[in-house]
Amino acid sequence: MELPPFQETRVLTVDPIESETQRIGQSLLAAPQQSRFSFFERSFWDEKLLEWAMADDELRVQLFRFIDCLPALKTNREVASHLQEYLGSVKLPGPLAKALDFADPGSPAAAVATLGLRQGISQMARRFICGENLKTAVKTIEKLRSQNMAVSLDLLGEAVVSEAEAEVYQRRYLELLSDLHAAQSRWPVIDQIDRADGQLLPRVHFALKLTSLYSQFDAIDPATTGRNVKARLRPILRKARELGAFVHIDMEQSQHKDLILQIFKEVMVEADFRDWIDTGICLQAYLRSAELDAANVIAWSKERGYPVTVRLVKGAYWDGEVIRAAQQRWPVPVFTRKADTDAQYEKVLHLLMENHRSVHIAVGSHNARTVALAIALARRNRVPRRAFEVQMLYGMADHLKAGVAQQGERLRVYAPYGELLPGMAYLIRRLLENTANTSFLRQSVRPGSDVVRLLAPPAASGEAAPSLMGSEFVNAPDRDFAVAAEREKLAAGLAEVRTCFGQTYWPVVGGKARRGLPTLSVPNPAEPGTVLGALGLADAELADEAVKVAHTAWLSWSKTTPEARARLLGRLAELMEQQRSALTAWIVYETGKPWRESDADVSEAIDFCRYYGRQILKLTAQAQHRDVPGETNGYHYRSRGVAAVIAPWNFPLAILTGMTTAALATGNTVIMKPAEQSSIVAAQLMRLCEQAGFAAGVVNYLPGRGEVVGAKLVAHPQVHLIAFTGSLAVGQRILAEASMVRPGQRHLKRVIAELGGKNAIIVDSDADLDQAVVGVVQSAFGYSGQKCSACSRLIVLEGIYDVFIERLVQATRSLIVGNPAQPATYTGPVIARDACERIRGVIEDAKGRHRLVLEVDVSHLGEGYFIGPTIFADVDPQSSLAQEEIFGPVLAVIKARDFEHAIEIANGTSFALTGGLFSRSPRHIAEARERFEVGNLYINRKITAALVDRQPFGGFRLSGVGSKAGGPDYLLQFVEPVTVTENIQRQGFAPLPGEL
Repeated sequence: MELPPFQETRVLTVDPIESETQRIGQSLLAAPQQSRFSFFERSFWDEKLLEWAMADDELRVQLFRFIDCLPALKTNREVASHLQEYLGSVKLPGPLAKALDFADPGSPAAAVATLGLRQGISQMARRFICGENLKTAVKTIEKLRSQNMAVSLDLLGEAVVSEAEAEVYQRRYLELLSDLHAAQSRWPVIDQIDRADGQLLPRVHFALKLTSLYSQFDAIDPATTGRNVKARLRPILRKARELGAFVHIDMEQSQHKDLILQIFKEVMVEADFRDWIDTGICLQAYLRSAELDAANVIAWSKERGYPVTVRLVKGAYWDGEVIRAAQQRWPVPVFTRKADTDAQYEKVLHLLMENHRSVHIAVGSHNARTVALAIALARRNRVPRRAFEVQMLYGMADHLKAGVAQQGERLRVYAPYGELLPGMAYLIRRLLENTANTSFLRQSVRPGSDVVRLLAPPAASGEAAPSLMGSEFVNAPDRDFAVAAEREKLAAGLAEVRTCFGQTYWPVVGGKARRGLPTLSVPNPAEPGTVLGALGLADAELADEAVKVAHTAWLSWSKTTPEARARLLGRLAELMEQQRSALTAWIVYETGKPWRESDADVSEAIDFCRYYGRQILKLTAQAQHRDVPGETNGYHYRSRGVAAVIAPWNFPLAILTGMTTAALATGNTVIMKPAEQSSIVAAQLMRLCEQAGFAAGVVNYLPGRGEVVGAKLVAHPQVHLIAFTGSLAVGQRILAEASMVRPGQRHLKRVIAELGGKNAIIVDSDADLDQAVVGVVQSAFGYSGQKCSACSRLIVLEGIYDVFIERLVQATRSLIVGNPAQPATYTGPVIARDACERIRGVIEDAKGRHRLVLEVDVSHLGEGYFIGPTIFADVDPQSSLAQEEIFGPVLAVIKARDFEHAIEIANGTSFALTGGLFSRSPRHIAEARERFEVGNLYINRKITAALVDRQPFGGFRLSGVGSKAGGPDYLLQFVEPVTVTENIQRQGFAPLPGEL
């Protein structure tokens, strides 16, 4: 086969760019190496720690976890204790093992060891962080400039959890500009780094992250996020332009990428900034979209008419990107092989160099081949000096920096500065880069490293985005609202569903809609004046008929094969996928759930269909045979009969689908009795069951009053099974009623009841407070606290109590409360007027008993059933506020003396549903696993949003009766186990095994 022309050229001739790359690369690697450190120098131990970590992956992980929590540890005893917890099970290098050889964390030996290690690790941090404040950072800048290295400053700790913190970061950026501008007056002009093509370049150069300017930064609503970010960004840009500084916009995690690019482009074509060229944006080569992103930036810059700088990097969030994709069941946005990232980097580099008149290029890399190729391309394309520079991180690849400077190129050092605590996340990333198996630095220090291998061209594998899910069951992915097309689909679904308002939803029994009944209007809880539709209310007589119809249907449905039932459930899941936008929209309108919460409700419903379809096949395949000569013994399952499914409104599709499909999978027929507040969503499920092909009477839909329809179903003698999710009070009544055997009833009813919770999160004194604040806010105020799994008690160790409450209050105050049909809304209304009045009564009563620290004003939101997030502090753990379920956005904060006291408080209720812990102490984590009495325990994450199969859900005590929903043994509750024994002897003769 004839090769394409470009391939023929490569075969027949030597690529001049590749030859020049090899020549420059060898020159860079031949630059003088720094001398070995002396044992007595301050840098010796950080070098040794890095060397030890590179040699042992287990030590690296545990050491870095320890370093991550070190700034939160206030005493030598705490440091020593955590050292033992993290490193006690790891084989340590001799010097380190000897230094940590102490039994008592409070001993003098421990104090000496921990003091030394703390100093060593602080010194290691200073290797990568150029100063803890601007004064020390300026000294570092001046030192680097004396070595012919320009500098770009990066303010560390830019993760913000509140608008108050975002305002602080805006002020810090403005102060940084003023202080650096004043400092530069004493800096002499250095031609190699400060002048290009006859022009002076900005000597003040710094980077900022857009997420630091707005705490609710979220691509789900680009308009709201863009408006708020730009309002804080413009003053920074104006001041930078006025003072002649360069502002670089950093790139962050992939979920922010498109929005960061959009905001950058929109701002930079505004009249104040259109002709300004001292600004830039970062692109990450490990993203599969990097080449397309670069092409789009080039096209935009051409249209703008003035160049901006593109800083091309490999990417610093690889682990996080892969983990997030796996957890969310999304395609992996990054390459999983370093060679693929390197290959794409080179492709994008070629593209940028060819368009150097439209974009300037900053090459961010510590890879000698990458840097050499960039220099070779810049020279071949005659890129002006102003349009090209090399950038490297402070504290890394110093010998390579020296080589670049010797080549006469402009080298800029990207230098982070800031306090150690907020800088720790950055430090850990840098350390991971230093010690990752595939990193250039690690390869370069291995025995046998050679120039040929280090300068070899990367070989791309052409791999597709892999699936990282190891389980045989894969949860349905939620929508990725960072993708514009996904936002547009739901927006269209919301618009389409609005055109369907006003219909009446009648009960469906035996495949027929039962019309002519009294009706009940269904309001939108965010806009009570908007009527979504009406429900035809079933009565006791229709409930009685529904049971008879379902019983008749059961006689044939119970004989349907498990495979046929599983196929129907699979078809139901497919229909949900196809109609996802409409289902999500109905959940938004009828129950007041925001976009993400409503979309996740649909995902969970899909999961239940598929999971229980798989589980029934497993269950029936496990039929047990224990035969002996002359006798067969079989163990199998049979369905129970008619199942009454009484569902709540807070997960209007997911929970109703879960209980219904469990019953159907096991051969039972179903009467769905949804909550009055969510019966329109239930009607959509009934419609889908009909479309999927379930026979008439197998599934029946019976909206109505709980005290009428629900009570009739619970007491009916032909109902075999009751699956209920709801309040403790109603659950108790159901359990009492179901225990009675009525005339004509020949069975004891099985009741599966998931009830309430009074769930606690413990925040330990060493917790990552950024992580803990976000996790508590999500757990307490997601869906207005209307989840049985929501956090309503927060237990904080006294050492961080005041600091944590202050950050929690500011973060909660920053939430967007409003109509859930708007994408930016985080907290919507509560479900109904009576719930709203009840919760307000609880809040007013608590004001006289506890310290109110936050009550978000919602008076501007009109007539909807809105209650602002509310936080009380110093709450007595035995008070009604800390003991009784509220089911609303109200959080009680309790102070604990120590971790033992915190566990005691957490276990001090009658409920045992969910619980959480934020801690970086391995000992406390292990203790919580053993002693925290809850059905679902979540460590260092929010305590809501359990996934089918991954986190089977359910509790004990007064939180429920039965196995966990979405778990491997849930279906056992819906079947009757049967043992069949047959004597196969006839006149002393029995067939041999296999002859039957």
